[in-house]
Amino acid sequence: MKLILKFIKPHWKLCAATILLLIIDVTGALIISTLAAEMLNQGTSGASFEMLLSTGLKMAAVSVLSSICAILGGYACATLSARVGKDMRVAIYKKSLKLSIYDFRHFGTASITTRTVSDITTIQFALTSFIQMVMPVPVIFIVALALAFSLDIEMGFILLTVVAIVFILALFIMNSAAPLFRKLQKLLDRMSTILLENITGVRVVRAFNNEKREEKRMETAFSNYASTSIKANRRFANLDGLSFLFINLFIVIVYWLSGGRISAGKLQIGDITAVIGYALMVLYFLMMAQMVILTMPRALECCERVRAVLDHTPEIQDMVDQDPKKSNEKNKDVLAFQNVSFRFADAEENTLSNLNFSCKRGETTAIIGGTGSGKSTVASLILRFHDVTSGSVCLDGTDIRQMTQHYLRDHVAYVQQKAWLFSGTIASNLRYSNKNAGKEELMHAADVAQAGEFIRSLKDGLDSYVAQGGTNFSGGQKQRLSIARALVKKPELYIFDDSFSALDFKTDAALRKALAEETKDAAVLIIAQRVSTIQHANQIIVLNEGQMAGIGTHEELLENCPVYREIYESQTKEAQEA
Repeated sequence: MKLILKFIKPHWKLCAATILLLIIDVTGALIISTLAAEMLNQGTSGASFEMLLSTGLKMAAVSVLSSICAILGGYACATLSARVGKDMRVAIYKKSLKLSIYDFRHFGTASITTRTVSDITTIQFALTSFIQMVMPVPVIFIVALALAFSLDIEMGFILLTVVAIVFILALFIMNSAAPLFRKLQKLLDRMSTILLENITGVRVVRAFNNEKREEKRMETAFSNYASTSIKANRRFANLDGLSFLFINLFIVIVYWLSGGRISAGKLQIGDITAVIGYALMVLYFLMMAQMVILTMPRALECCERVRAVLDHTPEIQDMVDQDPKKSNEKNKDVLAFQNVSFRFADAEENTLSNLNFSCKRGETTAIIGGTGSGKSTVASLILRFHDVTSGSVCLDGTDIRQMTQHYLRDHVAYVQQKAWLFSGTIASNLRYSNKNAGKEELMHAADVAQAGEFIRSLKDGLDSYVAQGGTNFSGGQKQRLSIARALVKKPELYIFDDSFSALDFKTDAALRKALAEETKDAAVLIIAQRVSTIQHANQIIVLNEGQMAGIGTHEELLENCPVYREIYESQTKEAQEA
């Protein structure tokens, strides 16, 4: 609830106006019932036409005012709900940009999506319903009881008793249903996760003929959600039935008691009509409130899930407000690892231990090692996707923790292992790293990345369409475009995380030759598995189980590093056999 109040606060004027309009609307309805009873009493007592006309005109005026307030109140309520929902989604989106890879693993991508879309939609619906159906209830309750007591004290007490019973039942059922709705949201996350896996991994599912298995997983997730939802809704169906029972009992009791009172002259027929009208209106809004109560446990759980994201402290945070002062002198050591060790939060042992090396300007540093040796983790530490456990990573002589993440990543170009392109055009993808780059710069970067030839072969060239993820291009084409995107940025440090794996040897060699000239004023860090990709590097770092097994040139490592020699010989043997 605090979360909703936090987002309503900036729109408090709109919220106050909405509540006022709705209160006028429901109060008008009660006044109309009172005037209708007065007209009935006047008719039975033989009042003049002028008196009946006057009462009718009053009813018409109140009806028009009430209708206008209802329309304006509904519009204002919808506007308020839309603004609150927008603010919540923007807040979650901005927070998600600050979350680290570990944070995303903690919540889950499918869960973040569900919280941003489905959960906030549920909150919006609950907010609209609460304002329109629940907030007027206290006003109707007080005014209706006051009017009922003014007509007959006994009738007033009966109405108070019935309303209190229905209210207590609603609270009891709401409390019993709350755990079910908490469970529903977790089941919804599970459904989203399985559905996302099936859609994104459809080729793997088909390749292994596991359609039946995935259908069974999906059916289990849906059936669990359905059974829990049915159980929760059955409780509210029972509440509806009990509410109707008490409404009808109240009407029977009023008619039963009113006969003797009318004959004794203590009540008029119009008064009975008014009391029943008050009761029906109060109980109608109570029933509407019960329908809203149906959504409240779920909405409160959604609020808690959204709050968990917004209140989560990101693993990676800027420790300073200002960036390092720019110096005219360029530091020769662009990047330096100083006794760096790293351990994942949920791991028992270090992934990397005691790394010491530097990447110099105008030189290429390469990292090689077996699967799971921690090669890609090195790139994650440089970009502060994770923070080192001990030691320090320095950029231009400054610990990267002493600069903002924006400043750090503005000076680094990263090409990840799995090439990713955004929907749009080739030009828009290449400009992702430098929005002001001209077409000549884009084509130059593409030529260096060995992508210029195939871009020119396309009908629209740089304006050619790119599907989401670049699925309309081959793996090699996507990798070359990703490399070109990094080159457009012209940073101080280039990181290529196994970015040449989809290239043939001829393209790989041509690309490395072109890169050497293009990156002569920057440092280059290549993470690779193929020795042929990195054997011409100025220095090669060999990782084995998270530790440096050797550092030096290709020739030096062949002579002095058994791990590197083993990798080289195994790849050479495979090439000869092929």
